[in-house]
Amino acid sequence: MSLENLTRHYHEILSDLGENPEREGLQGTPLRAAKAMQFLCRGYNESLEDIVNGALFESENDEMVIVKDIELYSMCEHHMLPFIGKAHVAYIPTGRVIGLSKVARIVDMYARRLQIQENLTRQIAEALQSVTHAKGVAVVIEAKHMCMMMRGVEKQNSSMHTSVMLGAFRNSGTTRQEFLQLITR
Repeated sequence: MSLENLTRHYHEILSDLGENPEREGLQGTPLRAAKAMQFLCRGYNESLEDIVNGALFESENDEMVIVKDIELYSMCEHHMLPFIGKAHVAYIPTGRVIGLSKVARIVDMYARRLQIQENLTRQIAEALQSVTHAKGVAVVIEAKHMCMMMRGVEKQNSSMHTSVMLGAFRNSGTTRQEFLQLITR
């Protein structure tokens, strides 16, 4: 959707809420809100191929690689309110490793879409598996959801934890346990 259309829709939303979009404090708000939404949902304009950009490197390492505490910001697809948290991502390489920043960029690409945390966790795991062909991939996400904090049940201290384990992380309790212990240190 174009910036012009989004701006018009935000103008209408303000009017429908009983506000005057022309009052001093709201002048320019529809445009700013439209730009913010485009930024928050920029993952729709990114692709896995562009993100990875060939950053796979030969390596003899066959031990677990973990990138933990990757901050993430996403938008709940049910209420279009933010959820904020961190992802812990691990994989066991099979002859090649991915550039470190690419793991965080993959998290961001999927997080910057209207989303539910359960799907986000799986999308990250499957994307990393597809580009690395790892023996296994594990993703754990911990997040706080504004849709649960600001409205509805209004539970301020609740957080949601999701996990997806693929390959060796699913098939080996020892591997899974090692990962879980390392991300809680």
